Amino acid sequence: MNHATLLYDYFDESAKKYPGKEALIFSDRRYTYREIFNRVNFLSRFFINHGLEKQDRVLIYMDNSPEIIISFYAAMKAGGIFTIINSVVQLQKLSYIIGDCKPKIIVADERKQNIVLKAVRKNAISCTIIWTGPNKINPSAEENVSTFHWTKIFGRKSYKLNHYDLQKISNRRVLDIDLAGLIYTSGSTGEPKGVMESHYNIISAARSIIQYLGNTPDDIILNTLPLSFDYGLYQVIMAFMFGGTIVLERSFIFLTKVLNLVAKEKVTGFPIVPTIVAMIFKTIDLKSFDLSTLRYISNTGAAFPAEHIKRFRKLMPHVQIYSMFGLTECKRIAYLPPEEIDNRTDSVGKAMPNCEIFVVDKNEEPVKPGQTGELVVRGSNVMQGYWNAPELTAKTFRPGLGFREKLLFTGDYFKTDQEGYLYFIGRKDDMIKSRGERISAKEVENIINQVEGINECAVVGVDDEILGQAIKAFVVPVKGFKPDSQKIIFHCAKNLEPFSVPRYIEFLDELPKTAHGKTDKKRLKSIPVNKEQE
Repeated sequence: MNHATLLYDYFDESAKKYPGKEALIFSDRRYTYREIFNRVNFLSRFFINHGLEKQDRVLIYMDNSPEIIISFYAAMKAGGIFTIINSVVQLQKLSYIIGDCKPKIIVADERKQNIVLKAVRKNAISCTIIWTGPNKINPSAEENVSTFHWTKIFGRKSYKLNHYDLQKISNRRVLDIDLAGLIYTSGSTGEPKGVMESHYNIISAARSIIQYLGNTPDDIILNTLPLSFDYGLYQVIMAFMFGGTIVLERSFIFLTKVLNLVAKEKVTGFPIVPTIVAMIFKTIDLKSFDLSTLRYISNTGAAFPAEHIKRFRKLMPHVQIYSMFGLTECKRIAYLPPEEIDNRTDSVGKAMPNCEIFVVDKNEEPVKPGQTGELVVRGSNVMQGYWNAPELTAKTFRPGLGFREKLLFTGDYFKTDQEGYLYFIGRKDDMIKSRGERISAKEVENIINQVEGINECAVVGVDDEILGQAIKAFVVPVKGFKPDSQKIIFHCAKNLEPFSVPRYIEFLDELPKTAHGKTDKKRLKSIPVNKEQE
């Protein structure tokens, strides 16, 4: 019988059930469940001995690595709250996050010493810092900062704790309503916002996703996404919940290496984002790789272009495709069953298990099928709100149907068909107002992606004295394909209303991306308009 109540309980149960099984594969390092379990307990005791109190924050700042996984489980086990920050984050944003969450402990790559210490000094916080890496950089002496190195903490051959130490950890008395993590995501004000995730929020979301993906202990998941991105992080959380194996890569940059891992490690599940797909179709011949063990691929973070789905289906007919939709504030909302992927290519499906959704108008009344409205989410997967931001929390997380229940107003526009399947229209802040009409950037992108020779595209609104906003499309052509802006304009004019046809087309070698692999539309909007493109 499973007695798990807290997020780390699920990992502990898997470690007891499959102690000698490989839980994590990273480069040439392979860890069994028993090894990770012992290291997590060992680091958890270290955190407690160095002042971590219940619900104190542990900030983790490095590239994908086993150290991240051990650290965030140890933080939770010690009663703390983890927050994982992508290593590409620079000083200004890191300083803001450290000032916002005020971590008691920081675990960071030693190569980031200068930036971390500058951020700590700027916020005048007292903390313990654990450096990871080869231990080749001498730590700088800082007032109110204690420093240790990972290799010194784990310098022993055995990390198994005695009964007294294990009792010390269990005395923390953590509840499932306590916060487990803060996931920082981009905010409309320009400053990142920390989404507060309780143990039961994460468990509910993960269990629902495991249920519809049909995961079993036999599954081996290949994750190339940053663990600072909740989509990447949940791959580890879910694998450790159902007793599977996670193959962790630092990134998806070296695609040939990544795809070769599918055959080498007998990978069954591969979570991706549209950026990865665009890179694959631009540079890789999938027919040259053995993908026979792959059972499914999944997508979220941004809508999967219909043309990419069709190409995947043709190249890998044996692989199930799960087109999904979610956002950090509730992890996941909906998924499209694979058997519907050919009939409803543009849909992201229906609500996942233990989740209810509504599409409402500005008066919060349900809209009819075919009408556009804002998506509202109800369920245990709806997170607790934003850290240190009560006004923003009250605006987004509103009173629900039950006692102290919260509904999430997502800020995403959707419509449904007669059968209730969801179709993403765009975010509130991704809608373009031109000629008095509200235009979905996503709708225009879908049409442009249908043009032969287009690898990916992004559509934004640019200021225009007459139109209010004019539509500008940034297009990445397939390698070796000569771009033709007039062909794109003609196709759009044939398939869109006149006010939705782009006024400007600009060709790029690649679209700028955020640290999480999403198209960076803020950077695109900052590119000056070349009137000759008109």
